[in-house]
Amino acid sequence: MIDNPNPPGLEQADMHPDSRVHKALILGGGSLKGAFQAGAVQAILESGFEPDTLYGISAGSLNATFLANETARQEAETGHIDWPKAGRALMEFWLFNITQPQDIAVERSRFRTGYDTIMSRFDGFLDNTPIKELVRRTLNLDLLRAGSVRVKVGAVDILNGDMVYADAQDEHFLDYVFASSALPFLMPAVQIGGDHRKAFMDGGLREVAPLRVAIEDGATELMCVACHAKRIVGDAVNYRSLLTLIERVKDITVNQLVNNDIAWAERYVEKEKFRGHDISLTLVRPTDPLHLDLLQFTSEDIGKLLVQGYKAATEVLRA
Repeated sequence: MIDNPNPPGLEQADMHPDSRVHKALILGGGSLKGAFQAGAVQAILESGFEPDTLYGISAGSLNATFLANETARQEAETGHIDWPKAGRALMEFWLFNITQPQDIAVERSRFRTGYDTIMSRFDGFLDNTPIKELVRRTLNLDLLRAGSVRVKVGAVDILNGDMVYADAQDEHFLDYVFASSALPFLMPAVQIGGDHRKAFMDGGLREVAPLRVAIEDGATELMCVACHAKRIVGDAVNYRSLLTLIERVKDITVNQLVNNDIAWAERYVEKEKFRGHDISLTLVRPTDPLHLDLLQFTSEDIGKLLVQGYKAATEVLRA
């Protein structure tokens, strides 16, 4: 488990060369917009980019962990990694497994939710058991830990507010993956290792694009896929619907956070280049806001996002 609350400084130059990350694939949060990210990842991997480490938050943590698992499986079977093939497997995971809201979560009984809230037992408006079971069936933790590609996922400790990054070697890594993708209010907090004193939720509460930790690890070539456009447009929103309102407020907050993450990283990279250090940042994000209702979507909607992500990354990489 890695907890790095402070911004990176010149001390990273003292790191042992073998411990440094050179190529980092950074996957930001975005809930179901993670399908856009999966499409973008495919285009990036087809371009020849081969990351040393994968970083993820929220939906990005699921995508990063899936990729690390897939590359580890390839290494075990063939002795090498076919990155474009791994990207295709990620796209297929979304297309064939995330086809309807029930594949992600089930809305809890409103009566039960109200009762649990009164009794101080609130456990989210949605039961996210379906996605947790899907992840468990998909991942092989022993295989993942034996793979050469490293992965880190970020989640927030809701008891003290700290941002924490865990890697696959952590005993409770899977709990951190679930916590990283647990949407505040909509889904329950995750107790790490079953310990009620370690309650974690979506890393997007603090950081949406995990650029900082990649830079702290010494990454010199950063490839980042964000799921949110730079601006939120004025959409018609039923703000009298509690779940819709929560989702809208989250989007507004996350949009500002990811803009801050990216702006900080861009400034850092420019300063390092000015100092003569070889570091680069490539950013892929949608031009216009992506729309997908967590409570009402189809496999066709997922397919459209996959295509949008692939096209967006292709345009950036050609520029």
